[in-house]
This record gives sequence, C-alpha cells and structure tokens, in this order.
Amino acid sequence: MIYSALLLVAAGCGSRDDFDAAGTFEATEVVVSAEAAGRILSFGIEEGDNVSTGVQVGAIDSVQLYLQKLQLERQEASVRSSRPDITKQIASQREQIAKQQTELRRVENLLKDGAATTKQRDDTEAQLKILDGQLEAQLSTLHNNTAAIDENSSAIQLQIAQVEDRLAKCRIASPVSGTVLAKYAEAGELASVGRPLMKVADMEHIFLRAYFTSDQLAALRLGQPVTVIADFGGGERFDYEGRIVWIASESEFTPKTIQTRDSRANLVYAVKIAVENDGRLKIGLYGEVKL
Repeated sequence: MIYSALLLVAAGCGSRDDFDAAGTFEATEVVVSAEAAGRILSFGIEEGDNVSTGVQVGAIDSVQLYLQKLQLERQEASVRSSRPDITKQIASQREQIAKQQTELRRVENLLKDGAATTKQRDDTEAQLKILDGQLEAQLSTLHNNTAAIDENSSAIQLQIAQVEDRLAKCRIASPVSGTVLAKYAEAGELASVGRPLMKVADMEHIFLRAYFTSDQLAALRLGQPVTVIADFGGGERFDYEGRIVWIASESEFTPKTIQTRDSRANLVYAVKIAVENDGRLKIGLYGEVKL
C-alpha cells in the first residue's frame, strides 16, 4: 500500500505546463570498431547485453600473428645464443699476461743479482706490452660484437612487442562499461580495420539535453542542481535530481521537436544536465526541467 502510494505521488509530480525548458535524454555512445583484419571467430554478445570496460566479448582470427610471434622468439633466442662469453674468451690471454708478469719479476730479481742483462728485462717488458695490447684489442672486438648482438636482439624484441600489440587488438572489447545498443557484425564474417562491430552506451550516467532561451541564461551556472521531470507518456511522470554539467557557448535555432517556455524564441542555448539513471530512463525519452 505504501509503495503504491509513493508511485502515485511520483507519477503526479510536475505539471505539464510548469517547466522552464524541455529536451530529450541522451547517453555517451561509443562505436566499437575492429582494430584487426580477419575472420571473426566469436562474437556472442547481443543487443541489450551489458558489457564491462576491457572485458573480451569476441575474437578475430590471430593464428598467423601467433605463428609470427613464435618465429620472432626463435630468432631472438638464436641471436642471444651467439652472444660471446667475454670472460671465457679472454681467460687464456689473461693467463699468458700473468705468466709474463711473473717472468718480468724473475728477470728483475736476476738483474739485481747481476745474473741477467738489461736487454732481457726490456725484451720481457716489450712482450708484456704486446700481450696487454692484444688483450685490449680482443676486449674491444668482443664488446663491439656483444653490443651489435644486443642491438639485434632488442630490434627483434620490438618486433615481438608489435606483434603482441596486434594480437591484443584481435580481442573485441568495449572501452566503456554500458549497454549494447546495436550489433553490426556476426561470428564468421570478415572484419577489416575500422569496421564498426557494435555500439555501446553508458546508461548509468545519462544526460538531458534541454534548451533554454537567452533570457534564462543568467539563472544558469555549471554545477547548479535542477529538477528533471521524465515523461513516460500516459500521464506517468517522475522527478529526478539533475546537475548542469555543460552550457553551450553559441545559440542555435530551436529544434522542431523541442518546446521552450517562450515558444516565440527562435534562438536557444543547449544545456546538458546529468541524471543518475535508475533503470527507467531511455535514450530519446522526453524530459522537462524546473529551475
């Protein structure tokens, strides 16, 4: 009994002649298009279904891209396997240098005791310098080869990342949460890049686009709370709390389907009023505004 009474009170809110502006409800609509070309393998959503942001609702054939990714991964592994082990490759050269350093110390000790000549020391030092120079040249070559291999590996990794991005675009998902208003494709059809697949609208946060005359603009401000009256027809009308979120900066001619408080006004200003949808408001529904 109480619920019925509340419905009667709500339905009776607002007189048809007591409003400041009128318009129709609209929502943020997004047309989701294919980002990859190929046969649509699955696309199970239907008009009226709810979808969530980023949740996959379909897929486009990606076998060739997956095989391309595997091939690139094998190439990258092959390139990395050719990367030289610098420590192992210079181990022998370092061992020769260590032996030559030991020999130099031995000759210097013999020279102090008069058992060796200055020429023997000079020859030993010269040989040590040659070995040091060979090691430096070998290290330079190995580091250059390693850098070139790393660059090739990085280039292949970038190609793998590109393929992974293309693979991700084979997933059909909505960028916004909302209700599917229209479906433009079916599983088994061929998709091309940019082909529309479905239209999604955020029906939870809906707007009334109302039109006000120029003499009403002074009473409007962004964030202002207003009363929105939704007309469902047959005398069924409900009041909602609304908030002005946008006011047009330029005037336009009054749409033929819209009434204003002053029917003689040719130029009006569009205003968007945000309304929380309780599930009853629909796109295109007629509404009125009371300031």
